[in-house]
Amino acid sequence: MNLKEIKNILERNFDKEPSDGKNRHIIFWYDSDGEFVEDIDELELKNAKILKLKDNNSFYIKYLLEKLDMNSNYLIYSSAPKPSPKENYLLDILKYSSEFSTDKATVIMKDLGVKDDSLRNTFKKYLKFFGNKERYKRFASYKLENFTEEKVHIAVLSTICKLSVADFELALRTILKEEIKDENKYLQDIKRFGDIDEFWKLVEKKYGYHLEDKNLEHLMIMFTITHLSYNLEEELPDTWEKFISNKQSDAIVFLSHFINHSVDSEIYDILADRIEKKINLRKHLSRWNIENYINCDTFRAFDEEIISKLINNLIEKIGEYERYRKIINSRRTSHWFNKYKYEYEAIYYAMEILRLENKLQKTLRGSTAYEMIENYVKEYYLFDYFYRKFYISYDKIQNKDKFSKLVELIENTYTHWYLNELSIKWSDIIENELKEDIRINGITQQIDFYENYIAPHVRNNERVFVIISDALRYEAAKEFSDILNVQRRGKAEITFMQGVIPSYTKLGMASLLPHREIIINNKSEIIVDGINSQGTENRKKILLNYSDNAIAIQYNDMKDMKRKDYKKVFEGKNLIYIYHNVIDAIGDKPLTERDVFEGVEKTFDDLNNLIRNLINNVSATNIYITSDHGFIYRRSTLQEFDKIQKTTLKSLDESRRFILTEDNPEIEGTLSISLNYIFGNKTTLKAIVPKGVTRFKVQGAGANYVHGGASLQEIVIPVIKFKNIRKNEFKSTKVEVKLTNISRKITNRITYLEFFQTEKVEDKKIPIRLKLYFVDEEGNRISNENIIIADSRSSKPEDRTYREKFTLKDQPYDKSKKYYLILEDEDETVDKIYEKIPFIIDLAIINDFDF
Repeated sequence: MNLKEIKNILERNFDKEPSDGKNRHIIFWYDSDGEFVEDIDELELKNAKILKLKDNNSFYIKYLLEKLDMNSNYLIYSSAPKPSPKENYLLDILKYSSEFSTDKATVIMKDLGVKDDSLRNTFKKYLKFFGNKERYKRFASYKLENFTEEKVHIAVLSTICKLSVADFELALRTILKEEIKDENKYLQDIKRFGDIDEFWKLVEKKYGYHLEDKNLEHLMIMFTITHLSYNLEEELPDTWEKFISNKQSDAIVFLSHFINHSVDSEIYDILADRIEKKINLRKHLSRWNIENYINCDTFRAFDEEIISKLINNLIEKIGEYERYRKIINSRRTSHWFNKYKYEYEAIYYAMEILRLENKLQKTLRGSTAYEMIENYVKEYYLFDYFYRKFYISYDKIQNKDKFSKLVELIENTYTHWYLNELSIKWSDIIENELKEDIRINGITQQIDFYENYIAPHVRNNERVFVIISDALRYEAAKEFSDILNVQRRGKAEITFMQGVIPSYTKLGMASLLPHREIIINNKSEIIVDGINSQGTENRKKILLNYSDNAIAIQYNDMKDMKRKDYKKVFEGKNLIYIYHNVIDAIGDKPLTERDVFEGVEKTFDDLNNLIRNLINNVSATNIYITSDHGFIYRRSTLQEFDKIQKTTLKSLDESRRFILTEDNPEIEGTLSISLNYIFGNKTTLKAIVPKGVTRFKVQGAGANYVHGGASLQEIVIPVIKFKNIRKNEFKSTKVEVKLTNISRKITNRITYLEFFQTEKVEDKKIPIRLKLYFVDEEGNRISNENIIIADSRSSKPEDRTYREKFTLKDQPYDKSKKYYLILEDEDETVDKIYEKIPFIIDLAIINDFDF
């Protein structure tokens, strides 16, 4: 305990001039309840000595004061009651001395600056609490002003909970959090050092807990059911009604803060899971309509039930795809979304596959090669994109049991309908239209890449970078082009070329090089202008024939390069080819082909980092990203009918998707494509490729990922042209969100506010995620929290409008003061406040409300 006040009083008394001819002061302090027995040893007086009176030292003290030391000031402290005159051996000394008396409550109050004497009994109640130095110190650190009984109770609870501020909401949350442990130490300490009855009175006063049974489990049930009822558009079960708080607004705000807390929310989840089972929520959920609990996020069961119903609806092909999209979008702002993010994403991409199938009425159109390839790059490629995104999410789901039938449906739709339908239709077009010359009129050819895209830069003496990412197929490149437009200052545009057949690495890589002649020798080596095109050094030699300042380099050799290394390697170079290989390296191996879609994601990261480094370190301006070939991948196991038996023939090279031969075999289910369009009219070499997406039978595993054939997924080669432009107009900025309500006055505790996303998301306009809540002038939160994800790409204003529901705490509001609506950008780390809008709150009635 802090004895500063006692020390000051005693020293002032000892400093007084002795009266009646005395030469010193002797003061007796009878501490009848022994309140200061543990503290007296800490007391030091600058102008007096201290003696402790015990049962057996009265004679010694008398002898000391009257014989040994007759000049010094003395404080005589006794932890016993003052004895009767007959039993007081120091009575004669006491008669010419003075007495000092106090109690701990008085000392504590004076030390803390408490002037209201009516609080004495409150402090007496907490003497045991204040008897601990650490508790006393923490209580004092709150620096309370204008003490009230309630403030003292809250400060005691906050101290027991070891909080840095005196706050009942924080204290209660801390106490509830401890419920996940076997023993709630804070509740036990309240019973030992605090006042458990005062705790429950505060719970009732602040949050409307009115049940006779005072226990924390029922309190948590009250909070969760009250919070649930806030957004639930169903009748509550009768057994739940008694748990609705008498102060609903404060209970809702309390749980909103608990749910949305960056750290404590994890403990909330554990508590919520217990309550969910206790109230048997899932039994009721099965009977409720999704739209009636679409905004409820009190329990995880809501998300799990929504996920199950969406899966079942997709399997049943009910076809309400726009409804499903709205449901998924609405859940993105819910508390549990991140825990079920991959489930929702998998459902979303499965839905998109089925929606596109439905939109096309299960018919792929295109009567000519040009029409078909144009339809592919405009729309059909989306099947490949959605399929890839589906499995990226699906693979990350922990419990996949409920997805088994949906996976089967997606495989049937994508693999057995779309892939087969598209590839057979395309094979028929090749057979009927492109038999003599595989090249499609009006479509840029891969073998003309250098001349069409790169040569103009070289001729103008402009530096140009070419990044060739092995197996980067069109749908993936389209996504990466969008990523560049969002994340990089500059402009990315994507187009495509018709790739070479067979669509394999050696031929594809050679086609992308500058060349006058491409031939193939009897070792199956692709020779460009007399130089073997295999290997980085050989490709560099080929490039040097077209520019004295050319270089070829592998991405793997650049991974650890620093800024000075970039400058050293690329200084003076105008024609730079960079080779990247992740997708094909993963897909071509039987053990890793299942991870090929993750390889695409890894490729995005690699290429993004590479482009950033080129821009930052060597001021790259003209960057092209392309590929040697695409690929086909299916997750489901191939059956015998998915394979073609090869006949015995002399081949120069072969794989699961092609055979290079000069023979003229008649293999059923294959196409024969002359390669004179690459190697010249003298060649008799031809590529034998399976029709559709079937594979040649080859021993060993690894047939799900393939390339080398003539399918659109394999031969539609992307070309991304990225132009680094430093102007601000080419820098990505977030869309704006504005409050549209004209009035800045709130008159109801439940209030709805409307917000408008002023522009749609596109190219350089990117989404923004905002957290919304109200605060008072001191920054204290006085409402629940809402989330807006402004990412609409719609041109319709109604699709970019957000209506949010706010509940204010049940407390007095001063209409002469300012309150603020805070819009907080959750993605910012420093300047998080997006907008701070002043409001007047004028509630005519401040009692509780009904929903």
